[in-house]
Order: sequence, then C-alpha cells, then structure tokens
Amino acid sequence: MFDFRLVRLKQAILTGITFPALTFGVARSAAEPVRPLSFVNDVGPVLTKATCNSGACHAKAGMGQRGFRLSLLGFEPQEDYEHIVKEGKGRRVFPVAPEQSLLLLKAANIVPHGGGKRLDPNSEGYQTLVQWISQGMLYGKETDPKLLSIEVQPKHGSMKIKSRQQLTVKAHYSGGGTRDVTRAALYESNDKSMAEASEEGLIEILDIPGNVAVMVRYQGMVSVYSASIPLGAPVGNLPPSKNFIDERIFANLKEIGVPPSPICDDSTFLRRISLDIAGRLPTVEETKAFLASRAPDKRDRAIESLLNSPDYADYFANKWTALLKNKRDEAADITANFAFHAWMRDSLLANKPYDEIVRQILAATGAISVNPAVAWYKRVKEPNQQLEDVAQLFLGVRMQCAQCHHHPFESWSQQDYYSLSAFFSQVGRKPTTIAGEDLIFHKRGVAQTENKKTRLPVKPAALGSPTLDIPPDEDPRLRLADWMADKSNPFFAKSLVNRYWKHFFKRGLIEPEDDIRDTNPPTNPELLDALAKHFIESGFDLKAVVRIIAQSHTYQLSATPNEYNAVDRQNFSHYYPKRMQAEVLLDAIDQVTGAKSDFADLPAGTRAISLPDNSYTRSSAFLKVFGRPEGASVCECERVQSSSLAQSLHLMNAADVKAKLTASNGRAEQLAKAEIPELKRIRELYLAAFSREPTAHEVRISEGYIAKPRTDAQDKLLDSLRSQRQAYEDLLWAIINTKEFLYNH
Repeated sequence: MFDFRLVRLKQAILTGITFPALTFGVARSAAEPVRPLSFVNDVGPVLTKATCNSGACHAKAGMGQRGFRLSLLGFEPQEDYEHIVKEGKGRRVFPVAPEQSLLLLKAANIVPHGGGKRLDPNSEGYQTLVQWISQGMLYGKETDPKLLSIEVQPKHGSMKIKSRQQLTVKAHYSGGGTRDVTRAALYESNDKSMAEASEEGLIEILDIPGNVAVMVRYQGMVSVYSASIPLGAPVGNLPPSKNFIDERIFANLKEIGVPPSPICDDSTFLRRISLDIAGRLPTVEETKAFLASRAPDKRDRAIESLLNSPDYADYFANKWTALLKNKRDEAADITANFAFHAWMRDSLLANKPYDEIVRQILAATGAISVNPAVAWYKRVKEPNQQLEDVAQLFLGVRMQCAQCHHHPFESWSQQDYYSLSAFFSQVGRKPTTIAGEDLIFHKRGVAQTENKKTRLPVKPAALGSPTLDIPPDEDPRLRLADWMADKSNPFFAKSLVNRYWKHFFKRGLIEPEDDIRDTNPPTNPELLDALAKHFIESGFDLKAVVRIIAQSHTYQLSATPNEYNAVDRQNFSHYYPKRMQAEVLLDAIDQVTGAKSDFADLPAGTRAISLPDNSYTRSSAFLKVFGRPEGASVCECERVQSSSLAQSLHLMNAADVKAKLTASNGRAEQLAKAEIPELKRIRELYLAAFSREPTAHEVRISEGYIAKPRTDAQDKLLDSLRSQRQAYEDLLWAIINTKEFLYNH
C-alpha cells in the first residue's frame, strides 16, 4: 500500500511547513458510532458548495487551476477522486495529520490560495473533509446508497414583499434513506431583483410583485421553489377578456393584487400593431381611415389586414433569417443568401405551417439553386453545431454545456448531447460547379456518432426519448422532424409561442426565451400551456399565434402605468415600451422624412427590414449603431435593443440623418410648398410620426416656430418658402429624437 505519510512528511521538509500538533482523526466519544464517509456522497457536495469545482476555479476548461483539476460541479466523481487522492503522489491529502492536508490548508487559506478562503476550519464542510481523510479517503462502495432525487420544502408559497422564508432540502437515496442537505445545497434565484437566496437557503423577498423561482442544486439533482409575491392592491373592474390570454393574465393580476392599466386608445393601438406585425409605421391615410371608422371590430380587421400584407412576411423573414444565420462572409455567398431569404419570405407569405418550415430546413437535400432551404447547411456545417442550433432555436433548450459535461441546471448529459448529434451524422456533401456551395445529400449507413469522452458509439435519440435503430436507407433527420412536430413534444410548440410572446411583449413568459427548463419556470405556466395547445391545434399556424396575441386586451393595454403597477416587469399589467429595432427605425425615419435609403444589389425603395443578409449592416453606419445583428448566433440577444450615447449622437448629428431631413422633395419640402392651412400641415406631420392628432399645446408651439423669421449664413432674411422648409426640417429633427417616436409604446 502507498505510504502517504512519507510523502506528506517529505513535503513538509521541502516547503518548511511546521505542524504544531499532529491530530489523528476527529475526537468523538467511545459510544458514538463512526459512519464511514464516501467521496461520492460526502466529499463531493462539500467541494461543490465551496465552489472549488466551479468553472471559474478548478473546473476551468483545460487544466483547471495551477495544475489541480476537478470536473465541473462534480459530475465526474471518479476522476475527481483520482486527482485529489492519487495525483502528484498523494500530495494533497495527509491521513496521519488530516488537518495538515494541502487540500484543507489551501481551502482554508492557511497556505496562500489564489481562490481565497473557501472553507472555515469551524465549518461542517471542513470537518467532513477532516473526517474523510482520517478514515483513509474512501471513494465509496457499489452498495452505498445512491442519490435519487432532492426535495425542497416548501415547494410553493405565497410571500409578502420584504418577507423571508427558510427552505429545507432533503436528499432521497436508494434503499429509502433520506438526509437533510439544506446547508450543503446551492441556491439561485431566477430573478435577483425580486428575491435573494442565502447560502443556507434563506429566501428574502424584495419589493417587486409577481412570481419568482429559486433553483436548488445538490450533487447534480435540482429542485425548484416557486413563490407568488402579491402586491395586494385593490383590483377593481378588469377589462373584458377577449380570449384565453386575457382570462389567465387577468386572473393572475387579480391573485397578486396588481391592477392593470386601461386599454390603449386607437392611435396607440394602430401604431403599435403596425410596428409589431409589419415592422413599419402606419401611413397617414391608414391612420385617418382607422380613426374615422366606427366599426366595432376595426381592431381585429386592422390585425387581419397587416397579417395578409407582404410587410408581415418581410418583417418576420428578417427575424428568422438572422436567427438561421443567413450570413454573408464573402461575395460568393450572395446567391445563397438571397435565395434563402426569398424562400423564408415566401413561406411566411403563404403561411406555410411552422413544423413544415422546420422540416424542410432540417431535412434539406440538393443544391441551393433547386432547394434554397439547403442554404442553412452552408452556414452550419458540423453535426455538433447543427444539434446545438436546432435545440436552442426550435426547442428552446441550450445544449452547449452538455458536450463536455452534464448540464449544470438540467438533466441533459453528454450522452443526450451526442444522441441528438447522431441525427445529423449521415449528412453528406459534394462540391458543385458553383464556388463555395455543396450538394447536400443523405449518406446511406448506420446513423450513429461517437461520444468524445467515452469513445463509444451513440445512436440517435430525441431529448428524453429512447434510442432509435434507423435503417441505413432512411434519413434520420426525418425522424427528428417527426418527433419535433409530435403533439406530445414538450419543447417545440412552447419554444415558438414563448419566442413570439417576447416579440410582442418585450419579455417572454420564460426568460431568456430560448432557455426552457424545469429550473427556469414560466411566470404564467397555465398561459404558456394554453398558447402551446392553441398553436398545435391550429396546425402550427404562425399567423394564428400572432392573431391570438394581438387580439387580446392584454396586448392592447396602455403603456402608461397606474399608481400600483409601475414596478411590474413580468405580469403584463401594462404594455412594456420597447425601442424600435434598427431596421424598423431606419424605415420609420425614411417614411416620416420622405427619404429613401439605397442598398447595393437591391431595387430602389427596398426597405431595411427586407435586407436579405448581414452584409448591409457593415455598409450602413445607422444599422450598425442601432444594433442590427450579424446573424452569427441563434440567440435573439445578438440584436442590441438597449439605448446608447452613440445612438443619440447619431440621431442628432449624423450626416445620413441630416440628408434625410433635407431630402429633395422630402416631407419638409412638400409641407413647405403645400397650399393648405398651417394646422393641416402640422396635423399631417403628427399623424405620420405618431399616428395621432397633435395637442393644442403642440400646435401652438409648432405654429410659433414655423412663423419665426430666419436668416442665412450672411444674416440675410430668408424668403418664406426657404424659411418654412427649414422650420419643418427642424420640427422633423425634434420629432425623430423624441422617445414617443423612437419607442413602440
């Protein structure tokens, strides 16, 4: 047997560390039974709680930290045991004097430690390690109890603002045994602005009402505590429920005591719905007709008109092609980029079912010139990248972590990762006569891949499903598409409706919108289930999702908060204003100023939301500053929606914006020349920009500014036409710099 004592004594001589007293194990009474501690059930949780095996510490990718490597969150206990007990001739543990073990000296920062103090010598975790080392550092036996699950108590609760709740966590083992692991578990709130969790599981509620969840982790198992935080304000007469969305949203608002804002006026509704469905402002003519209409169903008619317009297809094709990485890296990509964008636009215009769109992308074969859906495989070439993109975009599941280790917040393992990858193992490529383009085909053969860690073959298996034996002549991607479109699929429909909900409401029912997991529950689970059910029953009709959302009174609530709901950020008690997307804003400025943006290789008058790929972002300072995505990721987060100083300066001073304001035959010039009363000209300007009539105060300010005399650079008085044109240019400049213009509200 290896003599650890000699190695440790030799280390003491070499390092100069002295031992004031050698302690042999932990003192206990003769009558107290000694339970043999195992590395798996006792030591691993201590290292995880102390964050020794976190990604920022010794589980860092590569070689860990300073030559000491652990698996992330302890998912590979056998490897961790080898590193601690046997690596470096056992220098990290000293059984004859456990407290002088390098493992403990470093963790307690007695010997300088880059990670600082991770364990206090008086802590339960520290004493557990001392006892384990003194017992001879046992790994554990096959007959040891196996952890089956953890249970947090309570699991649900209603908590008042500024209140506290202590959680208790029990671990359930094979054989029926349980253990209180409250102090050893890890806790994480899904919204730290609503609730904070201490290391001991004490939950402290802050001052925002709604629903919050706390994820509890222990040895790879997870459980969730969900809390409803009522505001308790009086909820009087609610708006009438238009559909099941309203029923569930208003029921939740009533339960937590958050009164909703009233329904917005017609001008706000028309502008909001036009921006969200068609990606454009309503025209002056559309606004006048809508405001003048007395039809009781005019809002539903406006929604239907926008859904049936080419603008709807343009706008959502812009969204989907960016997420599907329709990216131009070189000039030769232009054919594929244009073809794929046109295919997606035509699919949306024809209202092709969503499951069919996904199937045609996943199982695409042939050349781009014949089947434009093949272009996805031009950009996403490796099976691992294909499975990660498909899982995140179409299932709302982030699988990237599982390639190297067990997913830290979910049940997905490396085996699940490679099982999903195996569906793409038989995608073949052949070069074509067109430079940079391949012919995609199904290679006949056994569908399987290799687990890079175990080096064992892995057959295809959908998430949470058994492995499949797929005949060599059958394309495995079709099996994947079948599973995705199955009515029992727990991810496919939910992922889409949650993504579209965020498009209209600024935040998803699950946030982020592509991170669906048990440990990240929706703020309104019943509504998410109902939306997914409605989507499935509609035959995966994308327009049906847009229609049911837009028709709801929840979507039509005013953005102006009342005295109670201003702090609400997740219950949809009022509309959450959002800044226009880069392309939409550029088109809106063009529309209001009467100018046009020119784009290479595209017809004159092409709108920014119709641009087929990312190359136009590089050539447009405006699109770059306002955050149009490059199409390098399937994450919506690539699109910048936050405001910045650069954006403000661009709107105020940039040459391209000034050129639009002063465009020949633009709106400023047309208004100056128009032989109509001043009031009508001002009214048209406000209808164009805000879809509403100007207030009396705004009319008074505008009339006074227009009537003001102006001089040129030589201080000579300008003639009436030039003076009025400059006045309208200035008014346009002021309007496009207002929050009312820049935001959809």
